[in-house]
Amino acid sequence: MKHSEIDIVYLWVDSSCQKWLDKKSNYIGNNLSQMIERYKSNDELRYSLRSVEMFAPWIKNIFIVTDDQKPEWLDITHPKIHLIDHKDIMPMDILPCFNSNVLESNIHKIPGLSEMFLLANDDTFLGKLVSPNDFFTEEGLPIIRMMHPLKRLKWHGLEHFKIKKTSLYYQFVNNATNLVKNKYGKLFFQMPQHNIDAYLKSSFKRTVEVIFYDEFKTMSINKFRKNNDIQRIIHMYVALAENKGLLRYVNAKESFSMIINNRANYAKLLKIKPLLFCLNDTEQATTEDRDYMKRFLEEYFPVKSQFEKQN
Repeated sequence: MKHSEIDIVYLWVDSSCQKWLDKKSNYIGNNLSQMIERYKSNDELRYSLRSVEMFAPWIKNIFIVTDDQKPEWLDITHPKIHLIDHKDIMPMDILPCFNSNVLESNIHKIPGLSEMFLLANDDTFLGKLVSPNDFFTEEGLPIIRMMHPLKRLKWHGLEHFKIKKTSLYYQFVNNATNLVKNKYGKLFFQMPQHNIDAYLKSSFKRTVEVIFYDEFKTMSINKFRKNNDIQRIIHMYVALAENKGLLRYVNAKESFSMIINNRANYAKLLKIKPLLFCLNDTEQATTEDRDYMKRFLEEYFPVKSQFEKQN
């Protein structure tokens, strides 16, 4: 397998779309104000694609997984761009689905997806020139970027002494940890980075459809996030348990993640110029914070990419 045969996959949703809101309200009612802001599209995907063109021109295909949506600015006729609807990779009896954990567990079903692929969210970006060797070893194994276990141990202690309540996200990570521990007898306590990750399609598929088939099958009916969801870090834990991945602990120079309402971090990001970075929108972010983020991205990635409509 040539290193040049690497695709990138994005999950994308614009929750300000009225059609999407109407669909969602059929299942949870009309109180959507917080979730609209949390998943609102701020054009991050436009700039993430600019980062791919600038810093990873070797990417073969760009798959954008959506729920019957497409960005107005996206040139869907470009040969590298492939819109993948949820129904293309998921059975109709579990649709619609608003659960990213379930969506991610079906990524390997994308038609034509390469064996080596990257998985990204629209709020993740390349910060500098990268090569395939930044994501896969010479042998074609994924480089598994994680945060040091000390971060999780600190959180685990706060939870143990009832200082901090376990969030749903940490519950999903716990579920992955326990499944791999019970299957392989190995305890992985590393935390996932919130950034672009590398995977092998064959391993991804085997984890979902063979090793933990029952658990993923049970999760597949969760239209929204639930306690029994499994975070995608399970694929990394399995790879490490089977010696099919190279573990690398990240620092800010390699993987920089920040919330967009902490504006002091923008200066740090510019100073560090990390390999990867994530601008995480939160419920606490204001319209002014989002406008500031967009101006920052326009300055960082000022040149319109070939993936955008040119008129």
